[in-house]
Amino acid sequence: MRIKGLARNTRGSALLSVLWLSAALAAIAFSLSTTVRGETERTSTAIESLRGYYLGVGAVQRARIELLWSVQNPNKRVIPKGSTFVDYEFPSGVSHVEFLPEASKLNVNTVPVQDLNNLILALGIEPGRAQEITEAIDDWRRVPDGGTSRFDGHYLSLTPSFQSPHASLQEIEELLLVQGVTPDIFYGTYVPSEDYTSGNPAAGARLVPRGGLIECLSVYGAKDKVDANTARPAVLTAVGLSPYAISALLDRRKTKPLTQQELGDFMASVGGNADRLRTEGNSILTIRATSRIMLPDGKLSDLRRTVSAVVKYMQPGADSIIEILRWYDTSWSN
Repeated sequence: MRIKGLARNTRGSALLSVLWLSAALAAIAFSLSTTVRGETERTSTAIESLRGYYLGVGAVQRARIELLWSVQNPNKRVIPKGSTFVDYEFPSGVSHVEFLPEASKLNVNTVPVQDLNNLILALGIEPGRAQEITEAIDDWRRVPDGGTSRFDGHYLSLTPSFQSPHASLQEIEELLLVQGVTPDIFYGTYVPSEDYTSGNPAAGARLVPRGGLIECLSVYGAKDKVDANTARPAVLTAVGLSPYAISALLDRRKTKPLTQQELGDFMASVGGNADRLRTEGNSILTIRATSRIMLPDGKLSDLRRTVSAVVKYMQPGADSIIEILRWYDTSWSN
């Protein structure tokens, strides 16, 4: 009897061991399949991103050549005069290409202090902080009275420490080193909408985009007049336009870009001053392409890849008629 009981206990233990082993193998198999699926999706996303990148590169290159052709051959224009964007359809996907003249931005090295402060306020920065950033930028770009400034101690206290150049900015990204300029202020960010903060979240989106300094300032920017067809609302505020005039101008340029002849009459009709505005004649511009590749099922990918280039069109007779001043493998567009 004891032997039979022992056999039954042994068989029961063996069955239990098999069940535990099966459960462990099933868990390992599930974990492995999840890992493989995740890596497959990650690889697929990386491939889509890479394809989108090269599609964007091709769109930028095509746009800069077609823009040059359109200027040189006004009777055979591929891109209509005054266009702020063009859409391309390729066999492998689509690209939305924007033309952003550097003249739509203010020159960071020459913009008056008051205009700079108005610009930062228009971007939604609180007055005290805006004043501090304005003074820090102005200190960075010029030699202070007496040879030193109150900001020098801050830069020397950082790790690694450095000295403010007190000279003109060579690249707009230098602003990220200036005291008070955070990535959110430089690149832009999302902030709670007025509808959401007022307790009525159903009335609109929870978050709305807030522009950054990179969209409004440039080392190649305008020294006096900004481009009326492409300047951001914050830039238009900085040069003295009223909220009503800005709203009217934004609505007007959605339908058709203004010509230089139309600009003065239109601004007069909305009670705005055109003294700080201009159109056309932009030899330096950012060409920004946002691309989506075509998937095997014929649908467009949800993934968007944006690249951009700062391009300068040279005078006839130059060694190179087109110069790429800056290239951004990763850019952003809303």
